[in-house]
Amino acid sequence: MSLTVQRPAPTMTSPSGPRPERDPAPSARRRGGRARRRRREYLLFALFALPNLALIAVFAYWPVIGNAYLSLTRWDMIAPQPTFVGLDNYATLFTDPSFLRVLRITAVWVVAVVGISLVGGLALALLFAAKVPGRRAVSALAFSPHILSGAAVAAVWLFLFDPNYGLSRVVFSALGMDSPHWTTSSRWALPALIIVAVWKGVGFVAIVYLAALQSLPGDVLEAARLDGAGRWKTFRHIVFPLLSPTTFFLAVTQVIGAFQSFDLIAMMTSGGPAEATTTLSWFVYSQGFMQFKAGTAAAGAMIMFVLLLIVTAVQMRYVEKKVHY
Repeated sequence: MSLTVQRPAPTMTSPSGPRPERDPAPSARRRGGRARRRRREYLLFALFALPNLALIAVFAYWPVIGNAYLSLTRWDMIAPQPTFVGLDNYATLFTDPSFLRVLRITAVWVVAVVGISLVGGLALALLFAAKVPGRRAVSALAFSPHILSGAAVAAVWLFLFDPNYGLSRVVFSALGMDSPHWTTSSRWALPALIIVAVWKGVGFVAIVYLAALQSLPGDVLEAARLDGAGRWKTFRHIVFPLLSPTTFFLAVTQVIGAFQSFDLIAMMTSGGPAEATTTLSWFVYSQGFMQFKAGTAAAGAMIMFVLLLIVTAVQMRYVEKKVHY
């Protein structure tokens, strides 16, 4: 006799019927895990960033705040406490014709040094990029003045500019002329400083431009050559636009460096003769450490700080729009 076992028929549930609720615990645990990871990342970021932020606050922002307060005071660095005078220092500076002359000299200095350095550096970079023998040695020689100290460069050029014993006398004598008194004449002192500053910095600009030229896409240049574009059109319409990020970087850094230039002026002319080479940086030094007018020096430093902010903001706002990345 055989036994048959009947299996129960499967029950069909309606698609629209109630479904069992999911356990919310896994999603909650995932959200909690993400939150813990995020907190750990924030903590790790804080551990790395806070020491740097503390150093920046102590050595950058706090001196600016202290200098801003000092610019509102009168202090000879001898009295126990400075005397608060408000905006008198700024009013005195902007009504002083000699300070307005300092601003004009600073503008001429910055425009001349930056402009000549950029144009000359680009021209040197194009020469260095040409495949000629000895170009690497020449580029190294052009860059070497940049790594020399300003005091050493000034000492060498003081000898070269000497109207009695220097190379300047030899060159002008060969032309049947007398050598200018470069560093003791109010007419020639500023051009002499500009020549030395450009000689010292143009090598750095050339090397940076050379690196940018060597990284240009070769297929674009080859396409321009196949289309019949000459060297000038290729440079004007392709090479120079592709160099715009490098030009923007060099313009910003060179402007800041020109505003802060001090060593060459201190060693070669000391702001003279007759304040013909007194830029803002030298004016701040002379007011603070030669005439002991700390408040006036601080006001001059704040004016230079604001001018740098304005120039940098203009470069970032308008010049960067023409940069092709």
